Parts: sequence; C-alpha cells; structure tokens
Amino acid sequence: MSQDSTTVPETARKLSGRRRREIVAVLLFSGGPIFESSIPLSVFGIDRQDAGVPRYRLLVCAGEDVPLRTTGGLELTAPYGLEALSRAGTVVVPAWRSITQPPPAAALDALRRAHEEGARIVGLCTGAFVLAAAGLLDGRPATTHWMYAPTLAKRYPSVHVDPRELFVDDGDVLTSAGTAAGIDLCLHIVRTDHGADAAGALARRLVVPPRRAGGQERYLDRSLPEEIGADPLAEVVAWALEHLHEQFDVETLAARAYMSRRTFDRRFRSLTGSAPLQWLITQRVLQAQRLLETSDYSVDEVAGRCGFRSPVALRGHFRRQLGSSPAAYRAAYRARRPQGGPVDRPERGERPERAERGDRFDRPDPLEPRPGEPSLMAMRRAAMPAHAMTGAPLGAPPPPGGHSGHISHSPGHGGGHGVGPGDPGKPETDLYAPRLPGQRERPVG
Repeated sequence: MSQDSTTVPETARKLSGRRRREIVAVLLFSGGPIFESSIPLSVFGIDRQDAGVPRYRLLVCAGEDVPLRTTGGLELTAPYGLEALSRAGTVVVPAWRSITQPPPAAALDALRRAHEEGARIVGLCTGAFVLAAAGLLDGRPATTHWMYAPTLAKRYPSVHVDPRELFVDDGDVLTSAGTAAGIDLCLHIVRTDHGADAAGALARRLVVPPRRAGGQERYLDRSLPEEIGADPLAEVVAWALEHLHEQFDVETLAARAYMSRRTFDRRFRSLTGSAPLQWLITQRVLQAQRLLETSDYSVDEVAGRCGFRSPVALRGHFRRQLGSSPAAYRAAYRARRPQGGPVDRPERGERPERAERGDRFDRPDPLEPRPGEPSLMAMRRAAMPAHAMTGAPLGAPPPPGGHSGHISHSPGHGGGHGVGPGDPGKPETDLYAPRLPGQRERPVG
C-alpha cells in the first residue's frame, strides 16, 4: 500500500458479532514504560468530539494478575482484566517489559482469540515481541525500535523485520517503532477509521505533526546487536566496521565468513535484521555523517574515506537516508553550533541545496524577491551590522534529524529537521522506496 491508503487489506477478518469497532482495549503489563503505555490512553481514551474527533471507548486491561508497577515506581490499577478483550475491535499492546522474558501464556491466548475473531492487533515498540510470541507476526512484515530489531529478527526468524520503518500496517496486525512512532501509528489508526480531517484535528490537539516523513534510518547507530558476541559472524561484522574506509562489497564479507553469498545473506539477516548490502550502505553513510560533523574534509574526500566509489554515490545514498546533500547537512550542523565557536563554511562548489518549488516543501522560496521588491536577503544585509555577517549563510536549512510500507509509514517532519519525504523522481528500485502490498523484500541497488 501507499502511505496514503486507507483501505482494509484482504488479510483482515470479519469482526465477531460481540466485538465493536469503536472499542479499544489497551493491554498493560507490570514493568512496562509509562510513556508508551500512556500513548494509546491519550489518543483513544479522551473525548474530543468537540474538536471533530470521533469518540472511542477505551478499556484498560491488566495482562497479568500482579501489581502493575511502571517506571518510576508507580503502581497502576487496571479496571478490566483479560476477559474484557472479548469486546474490543482493536487491541493495543503498548510495550513489553523485557525482550528476554516470555509474555504470560494467558495474555497470548487472549490475543490469538481476539485476532481469530477479527480484532485489529497493535504492538507499539517492544509490544511487537508480545505479538510475535503469540505467533501473530509469522510470515508478516513488522517493525520495532531499531535497537531491538536484530533481536526480534533472530528470535522470530519467520517475521519480516524492517528496522527502517516508523510503523507497519499489515491490515489486521500493526506494529510501530519506539515512543514517538507509537503516536504516529495511533494517528494512522484514527485516519484509517475516520479520515484525514479527524486525524488532523487530533494531531492539532496533541501538538504533533499529523504525518511525519521518513523512517528510523537516521537514528540507527553502528552498535552491534546485543546477541552478536558469540556468533561466528561477529568477527566479520567487526572487521567491516573497522575497514569502512576501504572499498569492499558483500562478496568480500561472505568470503571472510567462508560462506556462499546466499548463506551469508540469510545468516546476516537473521543476526542483524537487515540485508548485508543495506547494512553496509547505512554504516558508510553514518561514517560520512561523523566526518562531515567533525572534520574539514571535502565531500569528495569524505566519500573516499567512507568506502564510496565516487562522490556521486555518497550524495545519492546520503540524500536517500538523511534527506539532504552532504554539504547541506554540514552547513546545517555547523550553523547550530554555539555562537563564538568556529563555523566552517562548506567547500567551494558545494553549496547547501534549497528545496525547489513543488519539491520537498511545495512552497515558494522565502528568499526569492517578488517583482519590484528587494530580496529578503538584501533587506537583512542592509539592516545587519558588518560583524553580524560572519555566521552561517542565511537561508541554510534547519538541522537534519528525526523521519513508509504495507502501510509501512516512515512519516522526522520537515519543520523540525529540514528533511523532506525524499526525491519525487527516485527510481522504483530505490532501496528506500515504499513497499507495495504483499511485497516482502525491497530491491537492493
């Protein structure tokens, strides 16, 4: 599906007669983080009909017969138990207390029964581990917080884990990445149920963007998965991270692991949650990020020191993952440094790129003058003292940061991060293009 689709996939089952679409059950466990737990309570549990948001009926259910203690030592009392799930058309698992512990068997049985009776099952952040333990993610696309995605992929190999997405809608089973992505998914559910106007009204009440663009790529770091230490591939992965400045490909890594390319791909995906080439490109882009932030190397030199075969390759992958050119990223990063610190300008010939009309922001450039009027830049220069002109260039984009599938939606929003949804003309085989219904793999290029 596209990220704008609101149709119900064919995988959705008919809702049992005793369940109601407007009833949302939130399943809480002891030890769960309070922020993630509060997201569905705030979205579905407050009457905002005065703002044009249709009302849901919220049932807060205890997933186990123990005191529900959350972060900070708070103790919660849920008014309902697992039996209340039998009335819900949507069941939300906001988070699970530990990715190493199995969820209670009674809760897993209740989730399976709800799914069999047509309820929509939602897992926010580590809630995906509960859905996977119940077998509801087998053969399906899913996501979770990027830090836990490798563990989810390794523990449940039949789940198609994509750590790049903010959330994944596979019809009657939906999953999201960490904290803020849980808000994105809840807004998506409101949009699916009641349309864009209702979701927009709710987003305004919550003071969040109604739809963010992008994904988790910009947050990924180069840390190895927690469980990689004893795996035979650990040495190969560590070697790759230490030699990113060299030009090597996945075949080189497979040879170092004494495996065929196919076997290496399969083992690597089960270990890290991503394809080897995708992972390698991401690591090279992250290294380029660091060099742009901490060095004065030109963009061409950065490309060479990160193992890219050409500056063109660096620019293409950098833009796909971070939404801006390397030069624009460096300029924006240095523009936000504290006053008085050294501010280095971009290399000659590498000007920060501005979004064109109809492209990322779809609005006129505010620095372009109207007919018969002086430009905004000229007016600012006329009003500024000379010593104030030594900072970063006016009109430099805001700093990049925080961002798309089945629906896989990777909606950081442009206002806070200077990152748009990407280049509208990128090819369909783009590694980071949205997936279509039923499409499990993205072509790698």
